[in-house]
Amino acid sequence: MINDLWFAGKRHSKVSVARNCGVFMIVYLKVAIVFCTETGCRQLMKTKKQVIVIGGGAAGMIAAIAAGRRGAEVTILERNPRVGKKILATGNGRCNFSNIFADYSHYYGHNPKFIKRILVNFTVDDTISFFEKLGIEHKVEDAGKVFPMSDQASSILDVLRYELKETGITVISEAYVKNITRKKAGFTIELANGQACRGERVIIAAGGKAMPASGSDGNGFDLAARLGHTVTSIFPALVQLMLEGSFFKRIDGVKFVGTAEIIHNNKSLAKDKGDILFANYGVSGPPVLQLSRKAGELLNQGQEAYLKITIMDMMSEEEVRKLIRKRFQLNPHKPVDFSFVGLINKRLIPVILAEAGISDLKRPVVALSAQEQDRITRILTDWRFKIRGTKSWASAQVTAGGVNTREINENTMESKLVKGLFFAGEILDIDGQCGGFNLQWAWSSGFIAGQNAAL
Repeated sequence: MINDLWFAGKRHSKVSVARNCGVFMIVYLKVAIVFCTETGCRQLMKTKKQVIVIGGGAAGMIAAIAAGRRGAEVTILERNPRVGKKILATGNGRCNFSNIFADYSHYYGHNPKFIKRILVNFTVDDTISFFEKLGIEHKVEDAGKVFPMSDQASSILDVLRYELKETGITVISEAYVKNITRKKAGFTIELANGQACRGERVIIAAGGKAMPASGSDGNGFDLAARLGHTVTSIFPALVQLMLEGSFFKRIDGVKFVGTAEIIHNNKSLAKDKGDILFANYGVSGPPVLQLSRKAGELLNQGQEAYLKITIMDMMSEEEVRKLIRKRFQLNPHKPVDFSFVGLINKRLIPVILAEAGISDLKRPVVALSAQEQDRITRILTDWRFKIRGTKSWASAQVTAGGVNTREINENTMESKLVKGLFFAGEILDIDGQCGGFNLQWAWSSGFIAGQNAAL
């Protein structure tokens, strides 16, 4: 007789079975291995791994796709109405989705070398190739930043969502995970709505606490801790700095190209150059965001940190001093405030002069002492501010700290503590510099986690 075998509601093969004196011949076998006895047939089939991915961000989506391509039955549990919300905000809406210079030196954490093997197993080239096959043409801009040619973050999200559908991934939206319980046969995931689901493997890719509007509230850390994992101290990174001073409202919005440095115990710990933007709370701009990780780390440890800003960074301090003296000599009777017009932003002039201890802004420059000129020079080349904090999680682009990477297998992203549990992305104690490094970490860690969870 001919039997059609159905697994999980789908017909997989036709098997012709001949019964003769207890000897059974399998005439045709496509998927299942079938053994027949006097009482019927028993099928021994290598079933698909049931993989549950918690979090539908960058890491979660690529993990789901990688697992699905390896034959796993994958479900994404996403707390938002739809997946990928945070991707739309990256790169100012353009999605700087990688960086050609990505290596472990661009990453932080208690064990940043953890990422070395991961970036080898799924490289920048692998990432670019992955997205090219999905339809994303790329371009490389300054400092190695990789963008889609469309200049639209939505393009990245669109092709990922399409691939999720094509790969047969089930996406359950508005599914907030309350708890994960390890069972003998796998995991039980309890949702806030009272429902539960089960899987043999779980990938936690729930993100950190940065940009809570995107759905990141730190819940993943709680889930990991309940399963026995250590979570390091966490704090906002790639975030604006709040500075001590009473004049920031007067220079709110002033932007210039300069150099910023983090100073601790009178030593420079980190330095970057680019567009610096004063704000009513302190300072922002790409160099400041880049340095904020080091500032946050010091403040999180209860230590003092200072920001040094160099407005005129194309000259040495002595060259700036000579330039100011030359300008004063050419127009000795100009008011001191007007003498700096054409040299620095006009809105900065009264603030800088006040910081230099000059209260009468209409004094002719010929009346300024050498000490007053030196103080002006020092501010233009070494203006220091005490950092009173960083902006909140709502302003941060990434989370510093997370699940201890020493508890994770760097080759598979599987937990060393809980078999069948995997991690990917921002939830781990790895964070990168600004410029596409954090998304590359999401792609690499997510892809490796997904592939191995499907085995």
